[in-house]
Amino acid sequence: MIKPYLQVTKPGIIVGNLISVVGGFLLASKGSINDSLFILTLLGVSLVVASGCAFNNLIDRDIDPKMERTKNRVLVRGLASARVTFVLATILGIAGFAVLYFGANPLAMWLSVMGFVVYVGVYSLYMKRHSVYGTLIGSLSGAAPPVIGYCAVSNNFDAGALILLAIFSLWQMPHSYAIAIYRFKDYQAANIPVLPVVKGIAVAKHHITFYIIAFMFATLMLSIGGYAGYKYLVVAAAVSVWWLCMALSGYKAQNNDRIWARKLFVFSIIAITTLSIMMSVDFMTPASPTVISLAG
Repeated sequence: MIKPYLQVTKPGIIVGNLISVVGGFLLASKGSINDSLFILTLLGVSLVVASGCAFNNLIDRDIDPKMERTKNRVLVRGLASARVTFVLATILGIAGFAVLYFGANPLAMWLSVMGFVVYVGVYSLYMKRHSVYGTLIGSLSGAAPPVIGYCAVSNNFDAGALILLAIFSLWQMPHSYAIAIYRFKDYQAANIPVLPVVKGIAVAKHHITFYIIAFMFATLMLSIGGYAGYKYLVVAAAVSVWWLCMALSGYKAQNNDRIWARKLFVFSIIAITTLSIMMSVDFMTPASPTVISLAG
């Protein structure tokens, strides 16, 4: 009885998000780690992400049977109750917001609320099915976890938080487009208007290249702004250049777009994990941090 409801929360996605939370948290901590704050931040974000994923499974249960990669989800197969899933998702979300509010700070909680509303309310309920810009909107929610981790420590939305938001939002775009190309037939069958399906794979390749270049500049800003050190800078530059070269190779892979897209997708995960690790261990204190007052 427990396993199906665990699956609707998408544990793999939770773990992936927690890696970025750790990166943001340790970047802001600068070597001085508050253990209880760390644990409560991870717990709070885990609960909110689990809630969002459960709601997403509920919303998508009508189109999931049309896609090869989602046709065996537990709600599609009737292994979990939609009603129980709704209750579970609601409880997880409320619990996550509460943990962040009382265990971290109100700013971290409100950032999680914004990420949740964008993912569930804006992206899943509407944009995903009606607009080619759904991926762009969804990228904002995907970038929320590292920013929450950072602001849980700083309690301020400063330039460092803004750079993290840019890095992870820009990363989401080529990552998601690579999935859409690799799973092109799935999105086509479900009538989901992702860029490769609507505008074509050739146009999607141009966008992938553009976003990776923008991602490259955003990653370097952490060092230029004084938030991360030179080791991070070297690794960020190397990872970005390698990813860009992989993207450019796609222009020669017209007969093997699916294979190329899968490699690009896999490397995107390696890239963002590597950067999360490097910002965790090679942090700096900026001389005069810019603070945008959003603290609760």
